Amino acid sequence: MSQGRIIVITGPPGTGKTTTASIIAKESTLEKSVHMHTDDFYHYLSKGAVSPHLPESNEQNLVVIEAFLEAAKRYARGKYDVIVDGIVGPWFLEPWLNVVQESYEVHYIILRASKEETMKRAVERSKLDRKTNIELVETMWEQFCDLGIYESHVVDTTMHSVEGTVSAIKEKVTNGMALLF
Repeated sequence: MSQGRIIVITGPPGTGKTTTASIIAKESTLEKSVHMHTDDFYHYLSKGAVSPHLPESNEQNLVVIEAFLEAAKRYARGKYDVIVDGIVGPWFLEPWLNVVQESYEVHYIILRASKEETMKRAVERSKLDRKTNIELVETMWEQFCDLGIYESHVVDTTMHSVEGTVSAIKEKVTNGMALLF
């Protein structure tokens, strides 16, 4: 392998992205790996930052994604297995598809649980007030609900243990079942 691969693990809050991404990175079959958390790039914003879930944050979010992508590409060129952990919905896939056109191997894995399970897992975790958090998690769940051509990239975490989710992700990556083209 002349370079590493990029594995995007995404989905609404409460589906197990960070837990599974950490394990996938540690158990990578490549010699080197990195677990990149997209939220970290939002924390770098000091002045003029807009909460990323607000409609007026679109331009900012594109800048953050592009910065993140450049870092991910550099790690991949350094032969790292790059495990991306964050909310990367189909509405933000164009930059990732462009990376594929540059000959990077990109896997797109979507974790999804039932709405009830997602709400139970996510609603108490946020730093936002409870009402805003509930609205945001419901909105995010709905955005990942009907994915059209990306539905085959979904791993349903409703009934999976962490180990079961990790195993399902590894199977999709090994068999190329979630590659972006």
